Amino acid sequence: MRRTLLLALSLVGSLVGLGLSLPLAHGQAKSPTISVDEIKEGMKGYGLTVFRGSSPEKFDIEVIGVLHNFRPSQDLILVKTPHPRLNITKNVRGMSGSPIYIDGRLAGAYAYSLSSFQAEPVAGVTPIAPMLLEMRRPVLPGFFPLERAVPQGKDPKRVASAGTLPTGDRPRGLNRFEGAVGKYDLDAHAKQMGARASGGLPDAAVRVATPLLMGGLPDRAAAYAKTLFSPLGLEPLQAGGGKGGPPPEGTPSHYENGGTLGVQLVRGDISMMGLGTTTHVEGTRACGFGHPMMNAGDSALPTALAKVLWIYASEQHSFKVGEAVRPLGALVQDRQTAVVVDETKTAPTIPMHVSVTGAPTVPRKDWNVEIAEDVFMTPSLVATTLGGVVEATVSDRRDITWLLKSKLTIRGFGTLELEDFGVAVGGLPEAGEWSASRLVRAIGAAMNNPWEPVHVERVEATLDVKYTRDTWRIRGVELLDPVVDAGETARIRVRLQSFEGPETTRDVEVKIPRELGGKDVELEILPGYRALPELASPENLRELLANEARQSERPRSLVVQFKAPTPGVAFKQHVAPTLPHFALDTLRPANSSIAPESIWTQVRTVVPMDRYIDGRDRVRVKVRPVLR
Repeated sequence: MRRTLLLALSLVGSLVGLGLSLPLAHGQAKSPTISVDEIKEGMKGYGLTVFRGSSPEKFDIEVIGVLHNFRPSQDLILVKTPHPRLNITKNVRGMSGSPIYIDGRLAGAYAYSLSSFQAEPVAGVTPIAPMLLEMRRPVLPGFFPLERAVPQGKDPKRVASAGTLPTGDRPRGLNRFEGAVGKYDLDAHAKQMGARASGGLPDAAVRVATPLLMGGLPDRAAAYAKTLFSPLGLEPLQAGGGKGGPPPEGTPSHYENGGTLGVQLVRGDISMMGLGTTTHVEGTRACGFGHPMMNAGDSALPTALAKVLWIYASEQHSFKVGEAVRPLGALVQDRQTAVVVDETKTAPTIPMHVSVTGAPTVPRKDWNVEIAEDVFMTPSLVATTLGGVVEATVSDRRDITWLLKSKLTIRGFGTLELEDFGVAVGGLPEAGEWSASRLVRAIGAAMNNPWEPVHVERVEATLDVKYTRDTWRIRGVELLDPVVDAGETARIRVRLQSFEGPETTRDVEVKIPRELGGKDVELEILPGYRALPELASPENLRELLANEARQSERPRSLVVQFKAPTPGVAFKQHVAPTLPHFALDTLRPANSSIAPESIWTQVRTVVPMDRYIDGRDRVRVKVRPVLR
């Protein structure tokens, strides 16, 4: 008898150790979750979400049925949501992630709308099982070197260990720019990201979108943000904000089932936050949304608790209006069935300061924001922020000469000083035009480099404006010597016209090489900032940054250039403009593919000017050969 009892106790202990439950005296113990197989048509339950403020409220649900294999290895539970507010708003963006309970057990997350212009409150619910798998997925080492202390009241045994690699040592995956090294183009990057998000197919029948609530952005900058982020599954809306400072009284200290979950891409004087709902919390981890935000996989973006002001009702798609009130943790996973937040993680951000000078009586001359670090999001957010600052402070429809001086500090590589400048007739450039600025190009090129991870420590920019056309416009060019001897000097006269001023001329002498004897040589006259120097292809990050710092001749200058008579070579940051053909053959090793690259260069004459030059022109000169 004693032996039998010991065997029985041993069996119970083994089952408990395996995580299995035994029938109790009055029936089977219930699991805290309910599987899809147990869910039947007509079953009723409730959901939790924040209708106003920060506290979750209940709403009723009734099961319509289960749609099997809705996504790869994922079913979808269809439910009705009869509720006084939801009867008006129907499906609501920002409610994604609201936990749904059936038979007192967690079934999944309110997540999908099956069509636009819904006539009744029906939603698709992502089952909880795949969401829990994502929540328990380990974070890759090196994503988060700076860890928060264990929050009060949380179980320290559940806190993940700290990473050890420097900030920025993270895989970039499919987010990176596919293009020539050092030739970063934000608009091309955005098209690549949109194509990857859609798989090259038209919009899916079942549209998933996370509201990106924006605050502090003027209309045109907000419209530009929409072109960048809408293809990624975000829906930019001018329906957010945030004033910083301590959170309002009653704001929760941690994520909670049915509470708010915000992903902050920009915070400060301008804000952009993806808003959803928390589905389930375990220790310091929480999962939510029930669908991806951008389907970016392993992630490192700042997160926050938010306050909901109202649910805005729309015939097409209703959405929550709100703002971040308490920064907390970081997004660590962005997957098909869920996003996952860890309160102990601190995502890297980039402080950015923009000041405006020369513009009188503007509401704000100094702007401070923090921007999320990501190979696509960072240059996109910098361009949008610049456009927003300019639109908000210098919206005059007047002629303006502008100069943007920027400092880009990169950890371990010092500070790059960059200049963008131009003359705008009838107002400054639109928000989208800042994507081509040297600042945005340098950030994109550095963060998408193929050699090593990059952390941008700080961005500082000063925009100086003058309400005048501070330019000379090239009006025409004439040859003072139509024919010149090879090896001698060709003289040209450039006619320059100022706005509301007299015309002036500038004579320029250009030495013509002997090798061009017997040919017609085309001389191009252009502004200094349009004359791009020949650069060797970078072979490491330091060389790439050096190239970014040398992107044009003197901004206030006039350049006369022509094609060199023989090609040159570029190798290891050095450029030899012209070499004889036999030298090129000598420099090509017979047993290696690592060799100087052959390039055609421009022979330039640079004339300093007291204003920017606008326009360009060409003229041809005949070169008479000289008999030796």
